[in-house]
Amino acid sequence: MTETAQAPAFAIQRVYLKDLSVEIPHAPRIFLETQQPNVEIQMDVGSEQIADGIYESTVTITITTKVGDKVAFLIEAKQGGIFEIRNVPDEQMPLLVNVVCPNIVYPYLRSNVADTVQRTGFPPIHLAEINFEGLYQQRLQQLQAEQAKAAQGAGSAGTGNGSGGSAH
Repeated sequence: MTETAQAPAFAIQRVYLKDLSVEIPHAPRIFLETQQPNVEIQMDVGSEQIADGIYESTVTITITTKVGDKVAFLIEAKQGGIFEIRNVPDEQMPLLVNVVCPNIVYPYLRSNVADTVQRTGFPPIHLAEINFEGLYQQRLQQLQAEQAKAAQGAGSAGTGNGSGGSAH
């Protein structure tokens, strides 16, 4: 019985569209433009423990499409998922909430964004697959570099650069 109670558990409780915003500030005239649109995409991943063993994972995307210097359309969308994660070693949790959960949530976001863009009357935008593990590793490296830089700054703050005395 003890082994069953301590077995790792991972389950999807719910996947939902948490936020969706569409703006077409220059409609209807923007539809008369013949220039190729320029598409800029920004993405963010978030996670939060919302109860004991229950976590929310979100993937947020902002798509800004411009024709010349005019915004053709702006879409902001956030897809969320609620996951039950229990009896998982602490060192594995960051990988689950920053890689595994976003991998589950992201296809729903892609579908919602594709449908939304189609409904705007603009040509479709198909979001590429995302390597969430690669993004997570990049964020870890950036964080480590920032911490190393901060540690160097703190370590050299007490060295004599003519701006203070000894701390004895």
